[in-house]
Amino acid sequence: MASRPAWTVRNGKVTVEHFEFEWSGGFAVVQKQKNIMALHQQISKKYGEKALEVSSKSMEELGRNIGAFSLKKNGVYLENIFQASKKYEKGGPFADLLEVTPKEAKQDERHHTSGKLTAFVMDGVEWPLHPMTAFYDNIYIKALMEHYGENLDLGEYVWFTDIEFNPKKSINCQARSAAIYQLLQEKKCFDIVEDMQEWITFHKINVCG
Repeated sequence: MASRPAWTVRNGKVTVEHFEFEWSGGFAVVQKQKNIMALHQQISKKYGEKALEVSSKSMEELGRNIGAFSLKKNGVYLENIFQASKKYEKGGPFADLLEVTPKEAKQDERHHTSGKLTAFVMDGVEWPLHPMTAFYDNIYIKALMEHYGENLDLGEYVWFTDIEFNPKKSINCQARSAAIYQLLQEKKCFDIVEDMQEWITFHKINVCG
């Protein structure tokens, strides 16, 4: 058995719930998609609601298209922007990571040899580490808005998952970010993504998990 999180919008806030399902081992895409189906079946069994897998392993084109390894902002992959924005005790941000593949940006050795992460820096603005996912969620939503504006139709999906995300190993998750985008649609307040302090305040109040 395995447990994975799924995010949804409830009572005007983004919340998370963990679901247990039978895990299919292996690295092949077909195995990962078996796990997606098993996870989504548990969500449907409990709530009768539809989930969207947001990742390159998604069986739906929309889920693949809005994955972090597909989305671009100003012509640069979102994953590269995130990795290139990291500032450490002994180095960074590393602007050269904007020029490599997303995988290379994520696996760059300097992430492990530059000391503790201290902030994120983008366009000359330094972002704090807390709330922990505020920076990643912000750039993800801006990338979505660049491609889809404020009208991306997520209406039939109530839950968002990322089968590769393990909360024991990672913090940021594109599925959480997609749920926040849906919340911004509901609240009609996309303009707050442009102001760091307003965004941080919004995130503290409205993102619970």
